[in-house]
Amino acid sequence: MIDLSKSYEYFHPESVEGRIHIIGCGSIGATLAENLLRLGLTKLTLWDFDKVEAHNLANQIFRQKDIGKPKVEALRDILTEIDPDCAGELRLQPKGWDGQQLGGYVFLCVDNIDLRRRIVEQHMDSPYVRAMLDFRTGLECAQLYAADWSDRQMKQNLLNSMSFSHDEAKAETPVSACGVTLGVVSTVRAAVAFGVANLVNYVNGKGLRKFINIDIFHYVLDSFL
Repeated sequence: MIDLSKSYEYFHPESVEGRIHIIGCGSIGATLAENLLRLGLTKLTLWDFDKVEAHNLANQIFRQKDIGKPKVEALRDILTEIDPDCAGELRLQPKGWDGQQLGGYVFLCVDNIDLRRRIVEQHMDSPYVRAMLDFRTGLECAQLYAADWSDRQMKQNLLNSMSFSHDEAKAETPVSACGVTLGVVSTVRAAVAFGVANLVNYVNGKGLRKFINIDIFHYVLDSFL
């Protein structure tokens, strides 16, 4: 088990009731899992059907030896190197999310707005979800949305923020001349830091920020309760 003496007085991981689901284990999801583990959160379910590719290493936490592996398996290997005791708590879903019932805390990190909308719609009246946190990253900026699942208006606001299609989102996404989605690790890590802080504040009784907008390259930060 990780020695939590540096953070335990500030954050008690046992205060997080229920499992944490990370939908999408790419740049955001994998980095998020690593951050949560270092806070002592080990009940993680990792959802992703993709494999690690060479270009992923530029802005994701994967390593050369992970290339070709399913992302959930590579991420499990990284997490268990950090904390071998977490192995019994991790659950892998290498086919991705396809309609399964979720509970606890749900982090939407998959790069498909249609899938994210489907997850929110399916769980709108679920008594098992405590909160959902949604990450949307660009090259220099990121938008983070969140909803306390006991608050009907917050849930509706999250759903309303998804009123566009995957194709529309893709058209706005910067890509290289080879068609690879552009991304830098600094934007990813900043987005994850704010997302984890939002969760910690919520668990510590300070509520969720429903919207956080960051652009670290132009020193912009906005957030709303």
